[in-house]
Amino acid sequence: MLGRFFKSSAHPEPPQSESDTLTEPWRKIPWGRKERDLQVVRDYEPHNEELEQLRILLHGPTGSGKSSFINSVDTLLQGRMTCQALEDAVSQETFTKEYRTFKIQKDGPETMYPFVFTDIMGLEKETNQGVGVQDLKLAMKGHIKDGYNFNPVSAISEDDNYYNKAPTLKDRVHVLVCVIPAPSVNIQSAETVAKMREVRLAARDLGIPQLAVLTKIDEACPAVKEDIRNVYMSKYLKSQMELFSESLGIPVKCIFPVKNYHSEIDPDDDTDTLILSALKHMINLGEDFVNRR
Repeated sequence: MLGRFFKSSAHPEPPQSESDTLTEPWRKIPWGRKERDLQVVRDYEPHNEELEQLRILLHGPTGSGKSSFINSVDTLLQGRMTCQALEDAVSQETFTKEYRTFKIQKDGPETMYPFVFTDIMGLEKETNQGVGVQDLKLAMKGHIKDGYNFNPVSAISEDDNYYNKAPTLKDRVHVLVCVIPAPSVNIQSAETVAKMREVRLAARDLGIPQLAVLTKIDEACPAVKEDIRNVYMSKYLKSQMELFSESLGIPVKCIFPVKNYHSEIDPDDDTDTLILSALKHMINLGEDFVNRR
């Protein structure tokens, strides 16, 4: 099954004409109703009294857009361009080196949204590069503190100052999100996919809900680059989502295509709508998880 990620003639190529788009969208999305969905996020408060914030952990291959997604969510909620999580447009190696949690300001400097995003080093093909799967498993259990610098060669030890020996519910991961670029779904190495699958199974054993974010959809499909509202009319993107679902096991209903902000200087309602769609599902899944424990 993991071999399905290797590029071959059987995999769909990016569409080149209107004939490569559907006549009707295969998934409905409320375009033009951003403010309504945004209010749902603004009104959210965790019902579990043990924690103040849901913890959403992002993982995926190097360069998949994890940090960019955090900044895009921040931009959406702030209504202006932000760059809280550092990004890199040059290096082919992972830019994020440490375990870091990002809070998003709500009504003022002292008020934050009741969910946080934790960014980590990217997964890489080689065993001595990128974040280790064992570190990811420990992070999901809440054993890693903010500021820990990942060592690709060895996992964190229990005597490390950044090791949390007695994690509580607030330290644990409540939602696991796999981030992967739409243009490279079918060319990920078998080693990288195997690591993502191992992380997925570990999250399953912990009962942690999972979903995926498909980034760079505008780079993957010319029709979407022309008009982002074509996202669920693109045959190519639909095929990429189905391929990713089949290879990693995440249901298509839990995969959300988005366009991160990268060259824009002002927010866009349609771009925000896709990000909101993913964010709302993360919150719903996290809320379900912390309340059923």
